[in-house]
Amino acid sequence: MTAAAERLAVVSGGGTGIGRAIAARLAADGNRVAVLGRRAAVLDEARDAIERTVGPGRVLPVPVDLTDPEAVEAAAARIAELGPVDALVNNAGAIVTPPADRSLAALAHSWRQDLDGNLLSAVLLTTALQDHLRRPGGRLVVISSAAAQRGGAGPHSLGSYAAAKAALHGWAFGLARQLGPDGITVNVLAPGYVEDTEIFGDGWTEAFHAQKVADTLVGRAGTPADVAEAVSYLASPAAGYVTGQVIGLNGGAVLGR
Repeated sequence: MTAAAERLAVVSGGGTGIGRAIAARLAADGNRVAVLGRRAAVLDEARDAIERTVGPGRVLPVPVDLTDPEAVEAAAARIAELGPVDALVNNAGAIVTPPADRSLAALAHSWRQDLDGNLLSAVLLTTALQDHLRRPGGRLVVISSAAAQRGGAGPHSLGSYAAAKAALHGWAFGLARQLGPDGITVNVLAPGYVEDTEIFGDGWTEAFHAQKVADTLVGRAGTPADVAEAVSYLASPAAGYVTGQVIGLNGGAVLGR
């Protein structure tokens, strides 16, 4: 086994879509990969598919509810048994459908769901694994969204998804300052519209797709592989001088500032 193969990566939300593409790419890069998510069967399917390409024993499914502190602690303890974590990719997240009930109680419940699923999940997992990140050389990548940069709008948005993703940015900046002296980098990747994912659910239509493509400067939707390529670099030893950054991956739909 080569030195590269000794590296350990952790990917939350690694069973489908972007997370699965990230896990597959990191495994192809020579990492052992722990994939986390709520659905054990989905994680097992992802492991089997990835290992058909990279070989057996490279992917460890870890079923866990990332909003449950006790469950996250147990999952982190299991991962820590594998050795130091070289790369942690906080990818888990979802958009909460606005409730039909427009009461403040229903609104508060939906906002808490978005904050739990998109913000607290990353905070809990990162905190549980923080002492197990490799020093020096650890890589922390947080998957945000272009919505954090331009806001959420429209009938399928409460604003809570964009707010939760934007909160990840300030949190990541603080971590970058805290962990930089230990040789650990922390970066945020903010994808725009990416097709072939579950996140848009019933909100996806041909007209929606066409509008999102028209927003780009390159005339196409993003793919999970586009995100995986960027994560591959940010999670690698080569990215040791990139930290505290929000990197847009949106085909020019949101221009850099």
